[in-house]
Amino acid sequence: MIALRQPTDPRWIALALSRFDEVLVDHAHCEKKAAAHALSLLSSYPELPGLPLAMATLAREEAQHLKQVLKLLAARKLELGRDLGDPYAKGLYAQLRTRGLERRLDQLLISAIIEARSEERLRLLATHLADPALRAFYEDLALAEAGHAGLFVKLAARASPDWAARLEALLDAEAAVLSSLPLRAAVH
Repeated sequence: MIALRQPTDPRWIALALSRFDEVLVDHAHCEKKAAAHALSLLSSYPELPGLPLAMATLAREEAQHLKQVLKLLAARKLELGRDLGDPYAKGLYAQLRTRGLERRLDQLLISAIIEARSEERLRLLATHLADPALRAFYEDLALAEAGHAGLFVKLAARASPDWAARLEALLDAEAAVLSSLPLRAAVH
């Protein structure tokens, strides 16, 4: 598994709970982008053994998660609205190398790190939400995110023998990105 260098600031959970509607909207956008990203990886790297089927499966799962979150938005009479962007993901993708195989490796590892951070945050929600149904929902999603992180690491290991060293460097970069950002009522 991925050992994130820096845990989420403990103040995040209080912010997320107090502005949970904002977190839900952001969460829907995250699931939408995760499904699209899986299909993009399938299009970009169909030659990597195991990646096409894994990404098709992942895209379907992320789309199902999106549907579930959209149902929560509808039940709360919330609008999805425009995606305001994710400064956390942008900061991580600033680390992306541009050359062929290096780029592929970085995309897989950055995806793994984003999934690991999502798992941590969703688990915090599962632990602290008052509503038992929401707690169970977020616990299930946290488990799924952990599996996604592991999948991306497995694919990265197939993609390059240098994956572990690069993961370490990207984990350091992720900690720096996280430290540089203000707390937001968002998954990342």
